[in-house]
Amino acid sequence: MNNIIKDIGDFIFIENKPENADAIMVVGGSFPELSEIAADLWKNNYAPYIFIGGGVSVKTGIFPGPRTKQEIYNKDYITEYDFYKDVLLMNGVPESAIVGENRSSFTRENALFAKNVADEKKMNLKKVLLICKAFHARRCLMFYQSAFPNVEFLVIPFEVYDLTKSNWFQSEYGIKRVLGELKRCGDQFTADDIKNYSNSFGV
Repeated sequence: MNNIIKDIGDFIFIENKPENADAIMVVGGSFPELSEIAADLWKNNYAPYIFIGGGVSVKTGIFPGPRTKQEIYNKDYITEYDFYKDVLLMNGVPESAIVGENRSSFTRENALFAKNVADEKKMNLKKVLLICKAFHARRCLMFYQSAFPNVEFLVIPFEVYDLTKSNWFQSEYGIKRVLGELKRCGDQFTADDIKNYSNSFGV
């Protein structure tokens, strides 16, 4: 494999093995599998709480509905939060274990508003399992690590659109998606993010 292709894949696609943690955080979206993964981790005692978040799309102003499994999750969901919560409840997670917000519209807000919730509830988080789409992993980690500079994040990805680290460059769609993420990682990473990282890691 060409080195530059491998380097891009290694940068964008991140995957860690789950470990016992203080919380599970699900990045906003419309794939029920993300919340299903969170429910499985919770039921296997990896963490006591699941953070969910998300309002409506910043592009359309609405929640578009589930991308998959519409036959199972078929209610009229107003926000991503409503959708994710229903998935969790239907998969055996009690409401007492679910925390979150329904206002965020994009990834950075998912992270920042999760931090607000954690602060409001005085949750002392040290390690978090972060569940997101596989090709979205680097940008999610960037924003969540910036919002929670003292937390260790382990990324638990879910592959969507058949895009993986080993095949993304084999289709025009995959190239567009992954290089788009690469561009956003540069465009959306700010001086404040760099400052947060620097203060956290003593750089």
